[in-house]
Amino acid sequence: MATDALSNIEPWKAFTAVVGIFVISRIVNYVRGLQAVNNLPGPRPPFQPFNLPGALIPTNSWNTGADVHWARRFSLYKDNETISIVPWFSGKPQIFTSNLDVLRQVASTGPKSCFIKPETASKTLLLFGINLAAANEDVWRRHRRVMGPAFNSKLYHLVWEQTIKTYRDMLQTEPGWTGKSVDAPVIQEITFKFALLVLGICGFGFDFSWGAPPETEQGEMTVQEAIRTVLDANMLLAFAPEWVLRLPFGEMKRSRKAYNQLTRFMQDQVKLRKEEVRSQTKEEYKRDAFSMLVQANESEDGGVKNKLNDEELIGNVFVMLFAGHETSAHTLAATLGFLAYYTEAQDEVFQQIMDVVGWDRDPAFDDYNNLNKVLGAFYEALRLFPAGHVLIRSPLEDTIMEIPNPRGQEGMQRQPVPKGLYVTVDMVGIQYNPRYFPEPEKFIPSRWHQMQNNDSEQFTAFSLGPRGCIGRKFATAEAVCFLTMILREWKAEPLLKAGETREQWKERVLDGKIVLTLGVNDVPLRFVRRERM
Repeated sequence: MATDALSNIEPWKAFTAVVGIFVISRIVNYVRGLQAVNNLPGPRPPFQPFNLPGALIPTNSWNTGADVHWARRFSLYKDNETISIVPWFSGKPQIFTSNLDVLRQVASTGPKSCFIKPETASKTLLLFGINLAAANEDVWRRHRRVMGPAFNSKLYHLVWEQTIKTYRDMLQTEPGWTGKSVDAPVIQEITFKFALLVLGICGFGFDFSWGAPPETEQGEMTVQEAIRTVLDANMLLAFAPEWVLRLPFGEMKRSRKAYNQLTRFMQDQVKLRKEEVRSQTKEEYKRDAFSMLVQANESEDGGVKNKLNDEELIGNVFVMLFAGHETSAHTLAATLGFLAYYTEAQDEVFQQIMDVVGWDRDPAFDDYNNLNKVLGAFYEALRLFPAGHVLIRSPLEDTIMEIPNPRGQEGMQRQPVPKGLYVTVDMVGIQYNPRYFPEPEKFIPSRWHQMQNNDSEQFTAFSLGPRGCIGRKFATAEAVCFLTMILREWKAEPLLKAGETREQWKERVLDGKIVLTLGVNDVPLRFVRRERM
């Protein structure tokens, strides 16, 4: 009897002991997390927002999900511009900041900086190899030295020319654009395809066209379709185990096929471009970014150690494609959505287009600096929906940051940052910080009209400092030209549901969603052809 009683009790004792040990371990980890952030105030959720399972659970009253910085953009930094998120159940602590001074400290590439971009924060950018966006320290400097010359005025002129050509190709090919009005139920279907074509032509010298079929006559996937598929499946390809990608399901098979085909194609293209560079004179060099990247690499002094290998060249080509496509496509859609709703802002942009370009000629790249109101609308949409919504850095050694005191208190305070702790610069938080942007929730393009050389330090949606986006002028040249062409010819209006008001349309549409990047919701628009004045 005693033995039976003991056997019944012992499992409960064991279970209680296991639970007790687990609870104690959670308490110890939580206390260590608080110590790691020096008890910096902030949310104390059960899970870390960017890891499983927290990232899969929507942001709510008890969980900080992967979109917490968007969902709580008006409240997360109410008391402090720099906070900590310390999970009590699962995940590591993290510092979040919406302050420019802190951004400068962690984004610096100077000799005194010990912050790097951790590999886990760049996994989606490493699909084809190390590249400028993911590299650190001397490797980053080597990539930057080779990449820099590829982005020059010749490339920006090409972007402008091909944007006009692609816009006309769209009008002739896309159904409905030859009439007096056309409905675009999801304008992103236009902007994503447009951005892909311009990038394919100007970034890589590919002969892309709007009406090209997704497959060749032999049933093979075209390069244009392979690129689109890889971009759409980027998260799957980056994070899924190899065995998952080998499953015989449609999406898996198609994604794997596109990735393998694009890899082979890029490898062949690197060899071809190298041969062209070695056999051509400078006057014969192609103007696309891929060709100029290979040219710059082949011209690099210092031997093999200063050059990029084939995998690095392909890695940089991919990151140009991914980053450029996402930012341009999302922001063009948001810009058109805002201008459709804010008719006075659209009228002001249209008037400048008339004053600078008029009806009787195409805009020229020389008009770029005079179309500051067009650029201002694009910048303001990008401020409200920054595609690159977080920037993550981690120190290689224990260090000290200077962070601002709580709101209402002047001065700075010292914040210890132990080696390996993630510091997340919240780009949404910066763009919505009233210290930098009064009435940050409002669409006010005039914020940017007087910006000298389009280079305000407050504008961080393209990042900041030496690690700022190298393709910024590529994106803005494309945006200004496209918006000038389409808004000169068409007036954008909200496409309303039956019985829907403009205000209801705004609430439904002009909100954000985060997948890999931050973008506006699907934007339904109606374009009405303008009458020549």
